[in-house]
Amino acid sequence: MVTLAGAGWELGLLPALGGAIGSLRYRGEDILRPTPGGAADPLDSACFPLIPYANRIAGGRFSFGGRTIRLPLNFGDHPNSLHGMAWQRAWTVAETRPDRARLEHRHGGDGWPWRYCAEQLFELGEDGLRVTLTLTNKSSEAMPAGIGLHPYFAIRPGTLLRLNAARVWLTDQNQIPTQPVAVDHFGDWAAGASIADAGFIDHSYEQWDGLATLDRGDRIIRLSAEGARDLHLFHPLGESFCCLEPVSHLPDAFNRPGAVFDLLPPGGALTLTMRIAVERD
Repeated sequence: MVTLAGAGWELGLLPALGGAIGSLRYRGEDILRPTPGGAADPLDSACFPLIPYANRIAGGRFSFGGRTIRLPLNFGDHPNSLHGMAWQRAWTVAETRPDRARLEHRHGGDGWPWRYCAEQLFELGEDGLRVTLTLTNKSSEAMPAGIGLHPYFAIRPGTLLRLNAARVWLTDQNQIPTQPVAVDHFGDWAAGASIADAGFIDHSYEQWDGLATLDRGDRIIRLSAEGARDLHLFHPLGESFCCLEPVSHLPDAFNRPGAVFDLLPPGGALTLTMRIAVERD
């Protein structure tokens, strides 16, 4: 584990485990769900990167440039391809300082037919943690692209969630979006609502404004992001965490007519920045 510290914050990184965050603490208290010792699955980590696409691709396939792209079905017996390639690859440590580290991952074409380079820059300071995620197309042709981060926030009973977005998408049995509904369908997040009262959620909020807060009672945790058009909310039943995932596109965007995603020319780059801070002690 690579350990950083600064301004009351402590960050543990797990480069070999998909470039994941192992832990994030403020003054000794977990802000993200900590990774259990000996974990071998990035889904057990505190946060991991989503590259070169976010969330799900239906059936692990899509059409691009007149050809069918087939992706690994990389999530057990689930029928879709999930979260991209980088979360299941080891990353290398490119730079470390006491309060800063940079991880890199290079992809040569196995499972995703375009070459790319990915970088995560982690920085701790008075304003908390900043993670800058960059994806660069290293192929000789244009590449469809998406990025995101998948943090697991530690929550408590009665935790209130606040966020603003244009709409939320309902899904089919395989968590593929089917239709948009009013943003308050699962809870009045604009006013602040108990996330526990909403029950199970695994849905995407479109045209998110880039800010969300979790009021745990003792303190408010603030998530903000740039380069994230949408926010995916995952709240499983019976767990003491929720995921607020800043992402650049909706699930299955490569298959949906009119969906928004990025197209990177050769050498082109896509960047997303996530900040996690504490508003009140």
